[in-house]
Amino acid sequence: MPHRVFARDLNRPVYALDCRNHGDSSHDPVHNYTALAEDIELFLTHHDLHNSTLIGHSMGAKAAMTVALRGKAQIESLIPVDNAPVDAALKSDFGKYVQGMLRIDSAHCAKQSDADVILKDYEENLGIRQFLLSNLVRDKETGEQKFKIPVKILAGALDNMADFPFKDPEVARWNGPTLVVRGTKSHYVADEMLPLVGRFFPGFRVEDVEAGHWVISEKPEEFRKGELVLVLKVR
Repeated sequence: MPHRVFARDLNRPVYALDCRNHGDSSHDPVHNYTALAEDIELFLTHHDLHNSTLIGHSMGAKAAMTVALRGKAQIESLIPVDNAPVDAALKSDFGKYVQGMLRIDSAHCAKQSDADVILKDYEENLGIRQFLLSNLVRDKETGEQKFKIPVKILAGALDNMADFPFKDPEVARWNGPTLVVRGTKSHYVADEMLPLVGRFFPGFRVEDVEAGHWVISEKPEEFRKGELVLVLKVR
């Protein structure tokens, strides 16, 4: 879902952040939620942004929740998508994706279609493969397809991505409006996790979308409508 759509619908500035080790942002060997939260806080401070709505999916959801619980940035509302403030093992698919991406990097693929053939061994869904392969760029010197994200760093950070830096909701709590969007076919925000979500974020409500973990890619319109309800409500 392009951020331009939200900017149009909400008539307000919308920023799509590339976190460290993602997109065009710089690479850093430290990749955990505290570091990601500090990066987001720095962005908000640098641009003098207040009363913002933080939206994040998966890793981004935990990063956004970490910002809220740290209490160092003035935010107005929170929309974590298909992740919960818990320590939980990552779905095995992520490990498979990383292995596939490492294999692509070592295969010196000349075309993205060649990389897609390799990734088929790790993921059947074309949409997910296209999402992962969107990180490929052509090396100007060699002409080979290379990931612009540091796959080896992210591979080493998988355990950090399963963790969550806050353990006790009696110590850290955020009371602002929170919309937890979850995929009904995903296990990342299971019903048994909701009481803990409520202790960390007493102002939360849940919006279910008939989708797997890739909620935004699978059901962009349903996600957009559910998200707009919260953003418009708190403005």
